[in-house]
Amino acid sequence: MPIDKTKITRAMIAKAAKCETADELVTLAKSEGIELTKEEAESYLAELDNIELDSDSLDKVAGGGCYSENNFDPCNNFQVA
Repeated sequence: MPIDKTKITRAMIAKAAKCETADELVTLAKSEGIELTKEEAESYLAELDNIELDSDSLDKVAGGGCYSENNFDPCNNFQVA
């Protein structure tokens, strides 16, 4: 049965992305009231594995510090040597 994508929220996608197995995803889907076969879950997990982040999204999740190509520290608002 196809999933009604209008009922899928960002929070649901974030939870799904944390699932490591198809069985975990099936259980999660069931808890959200969505019927999902193991084969469908495997397909969706494969899709999630192939998602590439754009540079803005990557910057938001990379963490660790601030970086700027023009020697300006955007975190502290001053010029760096």
